[in-house]
Amino acid sequence: MKLSVIGCGYLGAVHAAAMASIGHDVVGIDVDQRKIDALSKGEAPFFEPGLQEILTAGIAAGNLRFTTDMAAAAGAKVHFVGVGTPQQKDGYAADLTYVNAAIDGLLPYLAEGDIVAGKSTVPVGTAAGLAPRVSDTGATLVWNPEFLREGFAVQDTVDPDRLVAGVPAGEEGERAASVLREVYHPSVAKGTPFIVTDYATAELVKVSANAFLATKISFINAMAEIAEVTGADVTQLADAIGHDARIGRRFLGAGIGFGGGCLPKDIRAFSARAEELGRGESVAFLRQVDEINLRRRERAVQLVVEGLGGAVFEKKVTVLGAAFKPHSDDIRDSPALDVAVRLHGLGANVTVTDPAAIENARRIHPQLTYVEDRDEAIRDADALVLVTEWDEYRRQLAPEYAATLTEGRVVVDGRNGLDAAAWRAAGWTYFGMGRP
Repeated sequence: MKLSVIGCGYLGAVHAAAMASIGHDVVGIDVDQRKIDALSKGEAPFFEPGLQEILTAGIAAGNLRFTTDMAAAAGAKVHFVGVGTPQQKDGYAADLTYVNAAIDGLLPYLAEGDIVAGKSTVPVGTAAGLAPRVSDTGATLVWNPEFLREGFAVQDTVDPDRLVAGVPAGEEGERAASVLREVYHPSVAKGTPFIVTDYATAELVKVSANAFLATKISFINAMAEIAEVTGADVTQLADAIGHDARIGRRFLGAGIGFGGGCLPKDIRAFSARAEELGRGESVAFLRQVDEINLRRRERAVQLVVEGLGGAVFEKKVTVLGAAFKPHSDDIRDSPALDVAVRLHGLGANVTVTDPAAIENARRIHPQLTYVEDRDEAIRDADALVLVTEWDEYRRQLAPEYAATLTEGRVVVDGRNGLDAAAWRAAGWTYFGMGRP
């Protein structure tokens, strides 16, 4: 099937390449000429495991191309819209400028029977507002939210755990759902749940999923705050409650909290939309979720200060990680970089290392020192701070070896990913998040 993908950022580029990898004829469209030039040469504009391979394969096979010309969308059966919905600069609400621009630009090239499939994360009610503009062309709008995990985005697109389609009522909606089933035929054939809903439900599925995950993370971080004043161990607490099948262990890792381009902005936008709907009290707890999350970053900084005797001025602090999570070069709202910047503001000589995100971080925070080589970054440090759970730091850095690189013996485990007993046995003063 011929498909177009409007917006070739993180979501759109992955979706375009993944759809080509399962046999569709795909054109990706974006206004950013530099991005399009890179993609057209088979160069992934960001780090995402597996993307480079399917991008190169699609271009070589001839069923994947990229352009800045919206007219290239003409003739496609399904048009996916995957542009960004950032937080508004003057508030918490989502900025729908790019969504509206994408729809406006696409309208002249739609034909009778086409499907426009929104994938962007939008406030509930957005699809209902856009649908009449699309219907006037004879096309049908559906809302088909994405559930990608950075670092696993290709896998999550090709082999999702569920597919959701918000469609209009009646035969039009049934026909649109049938077309989407055809688009995702490999997943549908293997039994992946395909859930057909109305527009509002599809929009809420995405934002409520993100809100729940954010709440679960902040819940265990709130328990870490209690553990810190009682002497309890939050990791053992998480293990114990995680055995309850109703709760589960995933997303109960206490640390410096979540970041990235989705969870923070999405829970804020959800709160703002609930206020607009007159139901702000229903999700008022999300404000606390956000506040708890941000507090944990400051707690990591406090532990570094404590470990260095009450002051970090002119001390060398090595921050292990810059991306908001491993297997990604995404630094949007990165807790890791936030910790690094706060330590720099206290007068520390901060060195940041990361396997993938250094160039992105340097562009935003040039005041920090960046070293690509892990061991060189650690050398002569007064303190180490683990803030991104790359295997290079969590599993492949032996405390005995780290001790040969520096006389500093303070390690702050911002992700509770290290073996505390092993580091202490090697002579390090270990500080965890919510751990004695």
